[in-house]
Amino acid sequence: MAKTRTGLIAALDIGTTKVCCLIAHAHGDGAIRIVGIGHHASRGMRGGAVIDMDAAQNSILMAITAAEELAGDRIRSVLVNISGGDLASRTYTAESAISGREICEADLRHVLALGNGIELPADRDLLHCIPVGYRIDSTRGIRDPRGMFADQLGVDMHIVTARAAAMRNITTCVQRCHLDIEAAVAAPYASGLACLVEDEVDLGVAIVDMGGGTTTIAVFYNGEVVHTDSIPVGGQHVTSDIARGLSTPLAHAERMKTLYGSALPSPSDERELIDVPLIGEEPSNNANHVPRSLLNGIIRPRLEETFELVRSRLEMAGVDRIAGRRLVLTGGASQLQGARELATLVLEKQVRMGRPMRISGLAEATSGPAFSTSAGLLRYATEKDSGAPESAASMPPGAGRRLNRIGQWLRENF
Repeated sequence: MAKTRTGLIAALDIGTTKVCCLIAHAHGDGAIRIVGIGHHASRGMRGGAVIDMDAAQNSILMAITAAEELAGDRIRSVLVNISGGDLASRTYTAESAISGREICEADLRHVLALGNGIELPADRDLLHCIPVGYRIDSTRGIRDPRGMFADQLGVDMHIVTARAAAMRNITTCVQRCHLDIEAAVAAPYASGLACLVEDEVDLGVAIVDMGGGTTTIAVFYNGEVVHTDSIPVGGQHVTSDIARGLSTPLAHAERMKTLYGSALPSPSDERELIDVPLIGEEPSNNANHVPRSLLNGIIRPRLEETFELVRSRLEMAGVDRIAGRRLVLTGGASQLQGARELATLVLEKQVRMGRPMRISGLAEATSGPAFSTSAGLLRYATEKDSGAPESAASMPPGAGRRLNRIGQWLRENF
């Protein structure tokens, strides 16, 4: 029987634009109640990767401290997301001879160990090793083969990897804050756990998490995540395009994008004028006035490019048909007006906005798409099946390579 985790859980979402820490109490019935929330503007991050260790550490510390003060408790370990580091995934198949007897727990662990023993490139670390489907002889689609009889037992393993250096940098930042990493989880996988309903996960769905520096993708089918990917384009790139196109500071570009920006044109865009402060000029000087259509003309091409990249990545991986016609859009950058409608046009799918579900205690300001990943980390901690083999679980950064080395040593010496 799977055990349901209880007690205090902490999730840390380290993004390019914000760092968010959620502290929650997990109950025996699977319910999650938020008791502490802290978020802070992210510094020292770009494209989901660390570029300034001290700045990133300070941002993480500020978010954690705020959450601990609100919760009235201290945390020792966190679940952390990985959105940068060139997330990539592949599916491997492993088989083991059973010789017609009953499949037991040891057989299951043996075939999963074969999948875990896959050699990774020197610059990649294992993030997830998830069994997405078992088969006995010629029968596929088996979720738990224990107790069945077969001659051959096979398993399809979904292996998710990230750049080893990027993961180690994030690990170091968290450890400098005197915290252990309980598990590292791919950002789109966590977002899917928070936003998707059971029917979507079973029938097939793609979730696109649009962050500040990266856009990450996950495809779920038959109850499991079967594909993950990342694109180094996000909301900050839209802001940068506005700042360059209108010669305005980044802070004003972000403000204009949020207040006036839209991915779709409207009839009033030509008549509506926006004040655009120019770089280097005093605020008291007369601001430059531009029509709203000029702003939206900068935003739309960048979003179109992002969605076209998503479409091409899904097609290249061969999972576009598995995902079906259903797509869930989440993440802070997805809140831009018209993003959902544009995604529907470009991707030719039924698109809905995703936000955290089945979590109590989230304030209205922290229950939107921007907090899907952090909420999903909490759901990962409680829904992770402790009765399943260990290879189904996420590992702290670097653990996969250490396990491979240990396994190789055992094979050579025994």
